[in-house]
Amino acid sequence: MAQSNPSGLKLNIKRTMLIGFAFFGILLLWQVYDSWCPTFLTDIFARRMYGLSSAALKNANPEKILNVQWIVGIIMACDNLAALILLPIFGSLSDKTKTPIGKRMPYILVGTFVSAVAFPFIPLFFHYNKIGGMIAMMAIVLIFMMIYRNPAVSLMPDITPKPLRAKANGLINIMGYFGGAFATVLGLFLVLSKYINAEDEARKLWIIEIPFVVASVLMVISALILFFTIRENKLAEELKEDMAKGEELAAIENPVDDDAPMSKANRRMLLAILGAEFLWFMADNAIGTYIGNYVIYHLNSSSSSTMLLTILGGVASVAGFAVAGIIADKIGRKWTISTGLGITIAALLVMCFVGPTGEVAAKATHGEFTFPALLFGVWVLKGFGMALVHNCSFPMVVELCSSKKIGKFTGYYYAASMSAQTVTPVLLGFVFNASGKWGVLPIYCTILLVCSCAVFTLLVKNIKANKVTNAHGLEAVGGDD
Repeated sequence: MAQSNPSGLKLNIKRTMLIGFAFFGILLLWQVYDSWCPTFLTDIFARRMYGLSSAALKNANPEKILNVQWIVGIIMACDNLAALILLPIFGSLSDKTKTPIGKRMPYILVGTFVSAVAFPFIPLFFHYNKIGGMIAMMAIVLIFMMIYRNPAVSLMPDITPKPLRAKANGLINIMGYFGGAFATVLGLFLVLSKYINAEDEARKLWIIEIPFVVASVLMVISALILFFTIRENKLAEELKEDMAKGEELAAIENPVDDDAPMSKANRRMLLAILGAEFLWFMADNAIGTYIGNYVIYHLNSSSSSTMLLTILGGVASVAGFAVAGIIADKIGRKWTISTGLGITIAALLVMCFVGPTGEVAAKATHGEFTFPALLFGVWVLKGFGMALVHNCSFPMVVELCSSKKIGKFTGYYYAASMSAQTVTPVLLGFVFNASGKWGVLPIYCTILLVCSCAVFTLLVKNIKANKVTNAHGLEAVGGDD
């Protein structure tokens, strides 16, 4: 039996993992979307511009592929622009919503089901070369996922006291990465390059349709599990005392008061966190968006290598999420994030010197080069480092508000990330077009991460919730009832 601890706060691991099903659905869809859609757009626009088959494009002048990246970037950015507008709106709306099933659940259910229905139509329209239909489906999916995403993310801090949120965030992110890993394994067996490299008449729709259909089905299942196991209104009533204790132990300069303006110290801290977050998301989204094309067109390797990268990065991320809360207890959330940024910068500096390697493979593999093994190590370090960053940054933002404004501050967090993801595909697309080199990708990302680390380290204070001792080990995650 676990001993009582001075704070009386324990993380309910079972409930936290159930909330993690929301993240499972989010990252499952996102992984499929990010792995396939930029390549869909590149392929369909390049074929239309140059009148070549996809197989011919693979061996065409690389400039032809680079010349369409600015169009790809704009389309990806438009989706994120819609998200930038919608996330704060639905975060604030869900804060004020009152229904028999809770304030977040209606948005989660509607967003999930509409996204799940629209998602499989993206590869269908691509297969039949319908640009307008494909882009319209991408927009619908992104818009309704934003309706879902903010309320889903807000669920964790809604029912988790402030000192326990870093550990809780680690657990739900691990659940999310299981979703991402599942999508990656699907992509590994249904390799995108098999479809892209085939002549038009040999293309098989099922190769690209199955990951989208499976993702939709699992999203619906994850939302239903969440709905039937998490009773928002009941939990809010049961946890009032623990949430009040959490407010007393918050790692902030000045206490939060809903009836008074935000203090200058807390506002400075919020703006510094959001500014650094904007920069690191510009870097992270850039490499996530373009890594598929980077592997296919710069390293001249199979897209299955991208899937292996994602698997290794996901495993490293899970390790990072598992230990981030423990590290934050020792050195504080600020230095945990700064350490994660430093690890990622070191990894991407190595990537700057990685290029195509090995002998040209057999003709049966379409003249692909051996994938550089060093890049696997880069991805492991990057995955671990960014897990430390993402695990602690969101709790730092919602630490600065009361339980009445969690959706609103979640909106601030995602406004920063989505605005970064709106800017970076367009900016990097023009950088590709101007330089004519895929090798600028890691350089671009490294510069942004260095700037982010400087902003965060210099402007954010390291405040630890050390007024009382939190529980550790099994005691910290006890209580599954």
